Order: sequence, then C-alpha cells, then structure tokens
Amino acid sequence: MNTPAFPAAFSLRHETALITGGGTGIGLAIATAMHAAGARVVLVGRRESELAAAAQAIGAGASFRVHDVTDLDAAPALIARVTAELGPVTILVNNAGIHLKKPAVETTTAEFERVLRTHVLGAHALTAAAAPGMIERKSGSILFTASMASLFGLPLVIAYTAAKAALAGMVRGYAVEFSTHGVRVNAVAPGWIGTEISRQALEGDPKRRDRILARTPMGRLGVPADIGWAAVYLASPAARFVTGVTLPVDGGVSIGF
Repeated sequence: MNTPAFPAAFSLRHETALITGGGTGIGLAIATAMHAAGARVVLVGRRESELAAAAQAIGAGASFRVHDVTDLDAAPALIARVTAELGPVTILVNNAGIHLKKPAVETTTAEFERVLRTHVLGAHALTAAAAPGMIERKSGSILFTASMASLFGLPLVIAYTAAKAALAGMVRGYAVEFSTHGVRVNAVAPGWIGTEISRQALEGDPKRRDRILARTPMGRLGVPADIGWAAVYLASPAARFVTGVTLPVDGGVSIGF
C-alpha cells in the first residue's frame, strides 16, 4: 500500500484553495491553516479592504477576489478568473454565511430567502462552477462550514437552522455524485468558537456563556484554529477515504448532555 510519510499526509502543497467568507473569523482561520499546510489560498468576500488586510497578514501565496456569493450568475466567472490567474481550484471551501436571530413566527419570507440564498444557493452556485474541473481532473476536495444547527435544533434561528441543515444534506448528495470521480465532499460543524464576535456577545451575556460551557463536555470554547486544522485534515491526503461526512469540532457538545 502506498502510504505517504507523516508530514506529506497532511500537506496541501500544490493545492489552490478558494475560501468564501475568508476575510474574517472561521473563514480566515481555515485560510491561514491551509496556507500553513502549503496551499495557495484565495480569500473571497464582499469587503475589499478586509480581504486585502487578511491576505497581507497571511503572507506570500495568499490573494483575494471580491465576490458576492448571492450573485449566483457570477460564480462561473469567479472560478474561471482564478483558474486563469492561479491555476485550477483544487479545494473549494463554502464558508460564507449570514446570521439571523429572530423568533420563527416573526421571520419574514424575504429574510428566510436571504439566508438560504447566501448559505445554500451561493454554495451550490460555486460548487457547480468548480466541480466540473475537479471531475475532469479526477481530483478535488469541496468543504462546507456546517454548524451545530445542522445537527440539532436551536431557538430563534429558524432560517439559519434550515440553511445549515440543508448543507449537511448537500454534502451527502454531492459526495454520492462526485466521489466516484475522485472528488471528495465534506463539512466541518463548529461548536461554540471564541471568535471576536462571539466573545463580545458572550461577555455581555454571562448567563448564556455559563449555559454554553455547562453543556460542553470539554468545558471551554474552541478557537478558530481548531476549525482551520480540521479543514486541513479533510482536504488532505490523510482523509483520502473520507467523504460525505459532517465532522463536529465542538468539544463534545453534539454528544454531551
């Protein structure tokens, strides 16, 4: 059996990874980890100054493209542009998303549609644009950022829950179609991660923080790098027989009580 040496098993050298929502938070953590593993990384988002600062912080081998994932018709042009400038996109990370916290009965159809368009339709448009090249090359990895909302119900986030649950199903569906062509499809489902936004929210709501920690068996929040390195694993040769999986990275939340 041809088994790669330990460092090579987790290497992303010679890979080009496109990460949506890559300028901040978990997307930036994924981009940073993939870059450290040897990949060229392309950060995608709507805010140019934010993307430029993130790419500069990552260093040589990191670049950015301004793109709105909700502009579904623009997805093929983005993939074509990156391919022309940097070579084929061999790793696609569908991470971009928005949040909406609101009682279910007060969530309007327009609000629901906006969340689904960002998380679900935007991810599908880019997947549909990137996958044919991967299928032709018989190689590629597509990753999604799922959520605890993909696994169980959360209050006051019905549109977000619907979107993240859909992503878990899409991972299975794409995997069944693409894996026979050498293209693997997986997702990471973050638990409660200590990003700047979540820290600010929890600092102002100590009771909520206590509830979160009480139901987390490891008794602490994760850090963005925890998600980044899980994504590296799923995209690397070490996971070459892993497809259709939604991997919780949650300190045990999804199996604890």
